[in-house]
Amino acid sequence: MALVTLVLLQIFVVAAGAHLLTSGLLVEKATGSAAPVEPPPVPVITASPVLAAGGNGPLPAKSTLAGRLTEALGDPALGGHVGAAILDAETGATLFGNGADGGVTPASTTKLVTAVASLASLGPDARLSTRVVRGSSPGSIVLVGGGDPTLTARRPSEVPVYPQPASLASLALRTARALKAAGTTKVTVAYDDGLYTGPAISPTWKPNYVPDGEAAPVTALMVDEGRVAPGVRQRVADPSRTAHGAFVSMLSKQGIAVSRSARRVKAPAGAQEIARVDSAPVYALVERALTLSDNDLSEALARQVAIKEGRPASYDGAAAAVQQVLTRLKAGEGVRVFDGSGLSPKNRITPMGMARLIAVAASPANPGLHPIVSGMPISGFSGTLGHRFDKIHSAYGLIRAKTGTLNGVSTLAGMTTTRNGRLVTFAFMADDIPPGRNAEAALDRLAATVAAS
Repeated sequence: MALVTLVLLQIFVVAAGAHLLTSGLLVEKATGSAAPVEPPPVPVITASPVLAAGGNGPLPAKSTLAGRLTEALGDPALGGHVGAAILDAETGATLFGNGADGGVTPASTTKLVTAVASLASLGPDARLSTRVVRGSSPGSIVLVGGGDPTLTARRPSEVPVYPQPASLASLALRTARALKAAGTTKVTVAYDDGLYTGPAISPTWKPNYVPDGEAAPVTALMVDEGRVAPGVRQRVADPSRTAHGAFVSMLSKQGIAVSRSARRVKAPAGAQEIARVDSAPVYALVERALTLSDNDLSEALARQVAIKEGRPASYDGAAAAVQQVLTRLKAGEGVRVFDGSGLSPKNRITPMGMARLIAVAASPANPGLHPIVSGMPISGFSGTLGHRFDKIHSAYGLIRAKTGTLNGVSTLAGMTTTRNGRLVTFAFMADDIPPGRNAEAALDRLAATVAAS
């Protein structure tokens, strides 16, 4: 059998060679030269455009859209004060408006405002640094907070999140190595959290927010967002002092003797830096803040905007700085905020202002703002929309939007493509929701209606 197979293979090779030789002779005879035969062209198959009509489909019929949305806005679950706006992302033209110019409590959709201002002011690649510097006396060092609430007390290998946050343990290790290299094995350690000013808890917040774990007191030095332990809602009373204590303990484990208890100081101007760790870049922090609806990170970003814009790093200064940045972007109309997270019930944003802001962030003219788009939760898949749209399967994966929830308040603002591929931005906002009503489902139906239009 093996011999027969070998013979057959040889016959095939000889026949193939004869065929090629004959083909070559025929070509040579016909052309008068021995030019090689060109192989037939291989067709190149490319994917269709993500959006129809070369990148943007036709606009949906306004009358059809208005009819469907007006009926859906009448859902009793939305209560007595509802606003809605839909804009064409490319031109900014209004496709639908209902109470669109009236201020509504935005809740956590305020984070979109903070995120846009952060990217526009700080830049997407900026980082927040936590440092250790020389103190004013020999043998003294100062732990200086740079406003990074994602700084963790865990080692880098113990953090199962992306992007990986800066580690206080890494900072302690780097500090110990630098001190030992300089011949120092005993120090006093103070801390400086003076980057931020004003009250640590917003006077516009409800008094239960911090005790319930909705946010920590806002300070420039904290680990794990001021939580008692990573992943735990409960917050410590003094995040700065807690971070200092954790650092001292870690430094001691690295063979550096630490004397004297915690002391809050101002680091000397121009003090020599001993070690530092940096946060993830701002674009990644923005994505995290939006996807997870992170209150602490949003408050920190708002204060960083205040510093960059030359304002006091307080609640009032941050609010003024954010407004200043939005005005430069021509996106400040209809926006009035008192904090960065949206916990303040005094915040007021019009649906038109919110939809316009998202359109500005999505514009090809503003590539530095595009992390807003990638950071917003996706319907049925991620973040605060991961558990929603469970009864509207047709909208799975089609909607990117930020949610907002407070007592009596439910909002949804983001973007989607229509059935024919037109990119639109939207804002649906209700702040007079009756107790026990499921406003989230009603808002999801509104967004799904836009996607299906």
